[in-house]
Amino acid sequence: MEGRGKILVASKDGVYLIKFIGDVRVTLAATADTFLEAMFRDKQFKSVVIDLSRTTGIDSTSLGILAKLSIFARERFGYTPTLVSTNHDITRLLKGVGFDDVFRIVREPISYKEQLGELPKRETSEEDVRERVLEAHRALVSLNESNREVFQDLVKTLEAGSR
Repeated sequence: MEGRGKILVASKDGVYLIKFIGDVRVTLAATADTFLEAMFRDKQFKSVVIDLSRTTGIDSTSLGILAKLSIFARERFGYTPTLVSTNHDITRLLKGVGFDDVFRIVREPISYKEQLGELPKRETSEEDVRERVLEAHRALVSLNESNREVFQDLVKTLEAGSR
């Protein structure tokens, strides 16, 4: 079983692959968010695949960051990203938060020849983490009414803490 979460990435000619491994938690939020911002600034950007086939756990903040990725890709590029999930429990979680509406979910593993490199963990302040958690959960809330009901209290609490 995979332990500590990590994020591996590769890109070639504007095609990106992001692989979440292990238990992906809020501690990787700044790392993931920073990479996604850089990816979308890439003038050659064409597509992105997020591979969750080796993900053993994923928290709501990480799900929110993925939701932001999909929202941005759809708004800016008219593109629906692909998620690969071979783990039934992870797939059920993805569908439970409405990701089947904003991602193309593939259940078969993908093969790729590109060398994946681990993103270095980005150190961040407590305030930065709180802001990223808030943004991530706002993205989840925006997906559907069910998420709004589940996460609205957390969003309100985080918003109150930023004042």
